[in-house]
Amino acid sequence: MPTSVTPRTAALLDELVELFLAEGFRDTTLTALAARLHCSKSTLYAVGPSKEQMIVAVVRAFFRRATTRVETRLAATSRPEKRLGAYLLAISDELSPASPAFFADLDAFAPARETYTRNTEFAADRVRELVREATTRRGVDATFVGAVAGQVMEAINSGRIGEATGLDDAAAYRALADLLTAAVSPR
Repeated sequence: MPTSVTPRTAALLDELVELFLAEGFRDTTLTALAARLHCSKSTLYAVGPSKEQMIVAVVRAFFRRATTRVETRLAATSRPEKRLGAYLLAISDELSPASPAFFADLDAFAPARETYTRNTEFAADRVRELVREATTRRGVDATFVGAVAGQVMEAINSGRIGEATGLDDAAAYRALADLLTAAVSPR
């Protein structure tokens, strides 16, 4: 996204995030986007100088905003054994508006997929920290649980969990939250 963001550009970015989450982005044209958002194509170029760069800017904006909201929810939870579940449930909530078309387009467009992958890697590192923080039961290996969480998160990102279970990414994160919370909670 450009360094100097006007209020109109910020509002347009918000609209594009919502539109992409609902419908995906691969098959849309700049002309169609401009018509739907009641702006000119040159206004869209304020978000990114090409369609590809605009898509990347919108996807990055989505994940940046989602990360901020997830961390805000996490900060509101003080008990270590509750923070892990709160974090994963917040991720689930952030991903829930994303349509199958959005995820298919993320997968098909390498720069957007890379953004999702980097975000997932960051989240997996954060989960490992939260697992170590939450592990209070004897016999629970925080390193192992954290590694499992990271592997599952990567499998969610790549679509393997969805293929194996039929769960969308948001539902898979909810299930992971349930599983890991049970693993690290005192009996």
